[in-house]
Amino acid sequence: MKKLFIITLLLLVQSAYAQQRYYQIGDYQLENGQVLKDCKIGYRTFGKLNADKSNAVLVPTWFTGTSQQKSFVANPSDIADSTKYFVIVVDALGNGVSSSPSNSISQKDKLFPTVSIRDMVNTEYKLVKEVLKINHLYAVTGISMGGMQSFQWMMSYPEFMDKVVPIIGSPKQSTYDKLYWNLQLSIIERGQYSAEAMKSVNALHQLNLWTPSYREAHSNTDEYATYIKKIEDDALKLNAYDWATQLKAMINHDIFQEQKPEEAFAKVKAKVMIVIATQDHMVNPQAAIRFGKLLKAPIVELTGDCGHMATSCEGDKMRAHIKGFLD
Repeated sequence: MKKLFIITLLLLVQSAYAQQRYYQIGDYQLENGQVLKDCKIGYRTFGKLNADKSNAVLVPTWFTGTSQQKSFVANPSDIADSTKYFVIVVDALGNGVSSSPSNSISQKDKLFPTVSIRDMVNTEYKLVKEVLKINHLYAVTGISMGGMQSFQWMMSYPEFMDKVVPIIGSPKQSTYDKLYWNLQLSIIERGQYSAEAMKSVNALHQLNLWTPSYREAHSNTDEYATYIKKIEDDALKLNAYDWATQLKAMINHDIFQEQKPEEAFAKVKAKVMIVIATQDHMVNPQAAIRFGKLLKAPIVELTGDCGHMATSCEGDKMRAHIKGFLD
C-alpha cells in the first residue's frame, strides 16, 4: 500500500512538470534546401536529470502522434521509468504540435515544405544540445515512425547515445511499405485534402493496423455499419495536410541512402535492441531484422495476430525486454 502511494505521488509530481513546452528554432534549413520558417519543436520532460547528465532518454513520437499521447512511456511501469531516467518526449515535425501545415502562419497547408525523418532527428538533436544542454543521451527509443527516427539517430549521431531501441520501425521502407503509404497519399491528393478523402484514408489505415485474423475475431460483421461510421467520424478530426507531411517523410525514409547496409552497420556505435512484429501489415519488419542481424543485436519478436498494434497486445513482453536492456 505504501509503495502504491509513493508511485501515485511520483506520477502526480511528474504530471506537474510535464507541461507542453516549445523550442523556437527560427528559420531552419531542411536537408532538401527548403527553409522551414519560424520552426518550433514541441516537447515534454519527465523525471530528473542526474548530476552528470547521464540518464537522459529521448522518445520521438509515432506517426501523427503527440508528446501528450506518448507520455505514458515515462510511467514507472513502462519502458522509460521517469523515477530512473530523465525522459524527453519530442513532437516530430508535422504532427500538429511542432511546426506543421496546420499551425504555420506563413507556410500554411500546401505552402508547407517537405520534411524528412532526418529533419525530424536533426531538430531533436538541436533541442537536446541547445535547449536542454545535454551532450550525450543514455538512450533513444520510439514506436513506429518513432522507431524510424530511432534508426536514423544511429546514422546521424552515432556517438551521441549509449543505447537505441527501435520499436516496430524500419531503417528503410520496403516496396510494400511504399505502396501502402503512397496509396494513402494518393487518396489525399486526388481528394484535394478533403474530409471525404480522409474518411477513406482512415479506413485504409485501420485496415492495416491489425491483421485480418484479428479483425475477423474482434469485429462482428453485423456491426460493420457502426464500425465504419466510427472510423469516418474519427477521420473528421484529422488534418489532411499534417497527415500528408508525415506520410512523405516516411515514404522517403532510408537511413542507408547510397550506402550498403554493411557500410552503414560499421557506423553504429550504440548498443541496439530491435523490436519487431512478425505479422505487421503497416511497417514491414524484414529490413529491421536484416539490419539487426548485421549488428548482432537482440531482436524481440512480437508474434501475435495484432499486427502493428502488437506493442499494445504484447506490451508486457515488450516492456520486460526493453526495461531489462536499458537497465
